Amino acid sequence: MLVLEVLLALAYSVVAHVASARHDGPLAVVAMAVLVLMVLIAPLAQRRFWAWLALAASLAGLAWLARSPYTQVPLLLAPTAFIVLVAFVFGRSLAAGRTPLISKIVMALEGGSAPAALLRYTRHLTAAWAWALGLLAAVNLVLSLIAVPDGLLAQFGVQAPVTITQTQWSWFANVFNYGLIGGFFAIEFAIRKRRFPDRYHNFADFLRKLRGLGPAFWRDFLR
Repeated sequence: MLVLEVLLALAYSVVAHVASARHDGPLAVVAMAVLVLMVLIAPLAQRRFWAWLALAASLAGLAWLARSPYTQVPLLLAPTAFIVLVAFVFGRSLAAGRTPLISKIVMALEGGSAPAALLRYTRHLTAAWAWALGLLAAVNLVLSLIAVPDGLLAQFGVQAPVTITQTQWSWFANVFNYGLIGGFFAIEFAIRKRRFPDRYHNFADFLRKLRGLGPAFWRDFLR
């Protein structure tokens, strides 16, 4: 299932980029359909009734969208909405009575407990991710507003004081976002290895340990 979700995510990025670069409304609707399927594929496979209802409602909405002049609007908002959601998940875990998201992972990797210094670090790191993703979401929103000819402001007849092309917006939203997030992760991982040595041999070892946490941990991870 994970492989299928990854393939759908890659397909969405490609189709969304082509739809934006070509100002292709029908292809933009196809991209949104791929995104809906990516989000719902796991509960659909588990035959969850609510997932089938959500799929039917989404397809009805996309059918309406295909006949409207605003086919590009959901595509413009999707990257911002996704990043805001992830930032919210990181930020929510910092609330009183909750365990910071990264602390929860590290404690599981450490067998249920971790040194106080490492827990302080992971709490600050969780906050850093929340702020970094919030900033990235704000940048995505601004770029989606000022893109032309199909940006949010342009679609509603407002001339932005500064503009970028639709293709430039698409490269940032559908490609560079992942590079920036991956770069942040790689730099932080290098810092963590230096500050807390002898915990992972390398990145592959870190991923192996994450996989070793098992499906039960990941199923309850966000609770």
